[in-house]
Amino acid sequence: MSHPHPDLGTPPPLAEGGLRIVALGGLGEIGRNMAVFEHDGRLLIVDCGVLFPEPEQPGIDLILPDFEYIRDRMDDVEALVLTHGHEDHIGAVPYLLRERRDIPIVGSKLTLALVEAKLTEHRIQPVKVEVVEGERHRFGPFETEFFAVNHSIPDALAVAIRTSAGLVLHTGDFRMDQLPMDGRLTDLGGFARLGAEGVDLLMSDSTNAEVPGFVTSEREIAPVIDEVIRTAQKRVIVASFASHVHRVQQVMDAAANHGRKVALVGRSMIRNMGIARDLGYLKVPPELIIDSRDVEALPPEDLVLICTGSQGEPMAALSRMANRDHPIRIAEGDTVLMASSLVPGNETAVNRVINGLTRWGARVVHKGNAKVHVSGHAAAGELLYLLNVTRPSNFMPVHGEWRHMRAHAELAALTGVPRDHIVIAEDGVVVDLVDGRARIAGAVSAGYVYVDGTSVGDVTDFALKDRRILGEEGFISIVIVVDSATGKLAGGPEIHARGSGIDPDMLSEILPQIERALENNAADGVADAQQIRRVVRRTVGRWVSDTFRRRPMIVPVVIEV
Repeated sequence: MSHPHPDLGTPPPLAEGGLRIVALGGLGEIGRNMAVFEHDGRLLIVDCGVLFPEPEQPGIDLILPDFEYIRDRMDDVEALVLTHGHEDHIGAVPYLLRERRDIPIVGSKLTLALVEAKLTEHRIQPVKVEVVEGERHRFGPFETEFFAVNHSIPDALAVAIRTSAGLVLHTGDFRMDQLPMDGRLTDLGGFARLGAEGVDLLMSDSTNAEVPGFVTSEREIAPVIDEVIRTAQKRVIVASFASHVHRVQQVMDAAANHGRKVALVGRSMIRNMGIARDLGYLKVPPELIIDSRDVEALPPEDLVLICTGSQGEPMAALSRMANRDHPIRIAEGDTVLMASSLVPGNETAVNRVINGLTRWGARVVHKGNAKVHVSGHAAAGELLYLLNVTRPSNFMPVHGEWRHMRAHAELAALTGVPRDHIVIAEDGVVVDLVDGRARIAGAVSAGYVYVDGTSVGDVTDFALKDRRILGEEGFISIVIVVDSATGKLAGGPEIHARGSGIDPDMLSEILPQIERALENNAADGVADAQQIRRVVRRTVGRWVSDTFRRRPMIVPVVIEV
C-alpha cells in the first residue's frame, strides 16, 4: 500500500495522457470534501465542502479547502460536479465561485436547489447543469456518467469519470439500503456493468469501514419515532440535521398519525424543508405545518417541533433551548428526540445539551437509549460488496479519517486488489493514474482556510494559537514610555492583567525587574522599540512562569517620546 511521506516534494509535470487526482479536502478528516481531476490540461472538480470547527479553533465559523493549487488555473476548470447536498460537500461552493463565477455546477435537482439557495445569500447566480442517474455528460476531456446511490439525503449520485487514461468511479457518500424511504436503490447493476467494462480506479466512501455488516434500513426507525410521539405527554421536540428530508418525513407522518401539528424551527431547517417540499421530495399532509410563532397558542400535547442542533452546535435552536436562550422554553414533561448519529468530536457538546434539557424537566431520547438513527454511510459488508462487483485495478479510499481509510484499504486487499495498487493519500497528496497504475507523485499545499465572519483566509494558525492562549491563560499588558534616542525609561511601567487568574496586587512585584532589564538594555545602547518589547515580554513571561506556572499572552506596549 502506498501512503504519504512527509518528504514528498512538488510533483513533476503530468505524463502525457495521464490522469492526476488531488484531494484538497476529505482525506484524513470527515468534511471539506474536494477532489480535483486533471487530464489533457483541463480540470474537473468533484464536490466542494466545508469542515466545521473544533473547540480548539475559537471564533472560526467554517473551514474551507485551500484553492491555491488551482487559483491560477480557474479558466481550466470544465465543471464542478456535486455528489449530494450535504454541507461537507457543497458548503464551500460560494467561496470557489468567488474565484470564477461561471464554473458550471453539475448535480441532481435537490442538490442544485440547495446550492442555489446558498448562493443567493452570496448574491451569486450559478450556471447550473441538472443531471439524473443514467445520464452521460461530457465536460472537455472528461466523460461523466451518473449513478443513483442512497444516502441520508435524497438525490445523491455517484459519478464515473472516463478519460483516455482510464475509468474512475467516485462513489460520493453512499449506503446500500435495500428498502429506502423513496424507493431509490443504489445502482448495484450499474456498478457491476462498470466492473465488467474495467474500473481503473475506485474512490469510495470510507466513513463506516470499521463497522461490520450492513447498515440498518431507514424504515426501521419509523416505528421508534412513532412510539416516542404516541407516548409523549406534552410537546415533542425533534432535533435533526437540516438536510435529512427522510427523517423529517418520518416525524411529520408520525405527528399526523397522532393528531399533532408540526412547527419547523431554525433558519436552515425552514429553508431546506421548504425546498424539499416545493420539489416534491417532502410530502406534507394538509394543514399539518404551523408557524413557530404560534406554538404557544396550542396545547403542548398537540405539538411536534422539528429543529436543528442535534450535534450540540452552540447557536442552533436546541442548544439555545437548553440554555434558556430561545423563545421556545423547555418545560417539565416535554420529550426531546435527538434523531441523528453523534459526529465524532461532538460528544462533550451534545452531553452538555442533554444535561441542560434534562435540568428543565425534559425526557431526552437519543441514539444511546433508543434506535432513533441509522448511518447514511456503507458499512464494511457493503463496501466489500462494491469492491467485488467493480473489481477495480487500483483503489483509493476517500471520505474518512486515517483509521477509516486504512480499514477500507484492508477490505480492498481482502477482495484481491494488489496491495501495491492501493493508494492511501491525504489532503494535498498527488496521485497519478498512468498506464493503468495509480501512484503517489508528490504533494501540494492543502491547508485549512478559515472563515471568521466576513473574513476568509485572514485568520492564520498563529492567530488561532493566540486565541487559545487568551481563552485558556488570559493576557498581561505592560505599558512603558521610553526615550526614542536613548531607550531609557521615561514613564511607567504600568501593568494590567485580564483573565490570567493572577492577583493584581502581586503584579507590582515584577515592576522592579522590568525597570532593571530596561536599564541594562539602555546601557547597551539599544533603543529599538521592537527589541525593548522583546525584553519586556521575556522578563514578564519568565516571572509569571516561575511564580504561577502559567503562560498568559504578554502584550508589551512601547510608547516612544
